[in-house]
Order: sequence, then structure tokens, then C-alpha cells
Amino acid sequence: QLQLVESGGGLVQPGGSLRLSCTASGSTLDYFAVGWFRQAPGKEREGVSCISSVSGSTNYADSVKGRFTISRDNARGTVYLHMKSLQPEDTAVYYCAADPGYCRSSMDYWGKGTLVIVSS
Repeated sequence: QLQLVESGGGLVQPGGSLRLSCTASGSTLDYFAVGWFRQAPGKEREGVSCISSVSGSTNYADSVKGRFTISRDNARGTVYLHMKSLQPEDTAVYYCAADPGYCRSSMDYWGKGTLVIVSS
């Protein structure tokens, strides 16, 4: 059974950077699409970015394009979300999720999330 654990969240000032990690156990991530989602207080969960399993193609929400970069290291069983130029509206709990098929909103496996707070 695939298990996902997010790490790297924390408090950062506006304009700062963070790198989130999503580490898998119980199975290799090689053949899973992996996505990052976030949920801000009082808002619905939204997709942030996703990376496919085979081709490694990526997609991003318009709100993070040019600021966030998703990457994967299959040897380490880890997917990263590099975030720069962070703004208060990026404050949210960030979740990673994986699916044996493709990037979609309702992926099969989810982590418990890591909190990112952007504030001065």
C-alpha cells in the first residue's frame, strides 16, 4: 500500500521560497502520477501542479505558473514542489497525491499535508 508523507512546510515571508517534499513508502513512485494540491482556510481544495509517471510532463495552476516547479526523483521515491516568490495567498495546507493512472482531481492516494504560511 502506497503511503505519502509531505514535509518542508513552514512560515516564510512574502517573496520567500520553500521546497516541499513528498516521500513515498510501501511502493515505488515510478509508475504513479503525482500531484500537489492545497486548501486554504475557508476555501475548497485546488490543484497546484502535477507530474506524470512516464513522460514526466507537468502542469500548473495559472496562479502558480512561473513561480512553482514540480520535479521528481524516482530513485529517492520523492516528488518536490519548489516554490518561489511566495505570497500571502499561497498560505494553505499542501497535500501530495498519487495515482497509478494520470493526473486528476480525485487521485487514489493522499498524504496528510504540510502547512505553509506566508506572512511578514
